[in-house]
Amino acid sequence: MKERLGFPRLKGCFKMQSDVVIIDYGMGNLRSVQKGLEKVGLTADIITGPERLYAAPGVILPGVGAFADAMENLDRAGFIPAIKEVVARGKPLLGICLGLQLLFSESEENGLHRGLDLIPGRVVKLPAGLKVPHMGWNQLEIKRQSPLLKGISNGDYFYFVHSYYVVPEDDRAIIACTEYGIKVPAIVGSGNLFGIQFHPEKSSDLGLRILKNFGELVKC
Repeated sequence: MKERLGFPRLKGCFKMQSDVVIIDYGMGNLRSVQKGLEKVGLTADIITGPERLYAAPGVILPGVGAFADAMENLDRAGFIPAIKEVVARGKPLLGICLGLQLLFSESEENGLHRGLDLIPGRVVKLPAGLKVPHMGWNQLEIKRQSPLLKGISNGDYFYFVHSYYVVPEDDRAIIACTEYGIKVPAIVGSGNLFGIQFHPEKSSDLGLRILKNFGELVKC
């Protein structure tokens, strides 16, 4: 899968004043993510332009709201080519909630819209008959091991809020799922690129553990 998606392996260690940067493109409460990182001993700066992405050891792309609006905001701020370049360079990147969905090729939310296309696949609406949005605590079903899951066990609970979910073209991108009428990918990843559908900053100690694990990847 790493070869197919073209993602390089993590190389070397990074040093910078902040451990990660959080991309601010006007979609979501970024301070809650920043506070979650601080609780596990990580420093994080919120950035509104792409310049600091290139020097950042690691990148977090959070977000809530509509897919098309998010892509428009990222484009307007000049983030799209910068995100693609830092991923190609091998820097760890974590997408959270809407940030996970933006990593995919396209979304059917309110029409068909192109995403960052870093992971081949589509974002689709939860099936009819299910309560939408999916909101609350759900268990993880681990599909394969990942550094992001250090200290996380099969059946652990995390907090979800979403109406759409990702469908990768290649199931090997799925690290863990959750059950909500269907199997919903909860964590995806390949190489230095990761995405989580739940909110780690709202998922108690286990959610913070996910953030800590990402920080360990950033720090090598």
